[in-house]
Amino acid sequence: MNQALLDKIQSEQYRKDDPKFGVGDNVRVHTKVVEGDKERIQIFSGVVIGKRGRGLNETFTVRRISYGEGVERIFPLHSPRVDKVEVERQGSVRRAKLTYLRKRLGKGATLVKEKEAKVVAPTK
Repeated sequence: MNQALLDKIQSEQYRKDDPKFGVGDNVRVHTKVVEGDKERIQIFSGVVIGKRGRGLNETFTVRRISYGEGVERIFPLHSPRVDKVEVERQGSVRRAKLTYLRKRLGKGATLVKEKEAKVVAPTK
């Protein structure tokens, strides 16, 4: 298939409000849930432990602890089912995938160091 035609079709499917978040951030993902003929918004909040793919196929994985059990969900970034992604807290991590959080228990499973704002010293 012609690449220009494929790019044109895909460009219409992209999310207009591109959320800026990274691995290690605490996010709230607002998803649309259809129950019968009604539609409602359900919020899934947790730590982003990985991102993968590019273009329309980009996905991100969010992990949280619910009733002492680890729960992970994978969300397509450009899906119409994902209403919006809110960043609650930015995390400072040194790797691309945080799979080591799966082995941790309690507070250590959710703890990611918060990003610190750089303070510029006044010059004399």
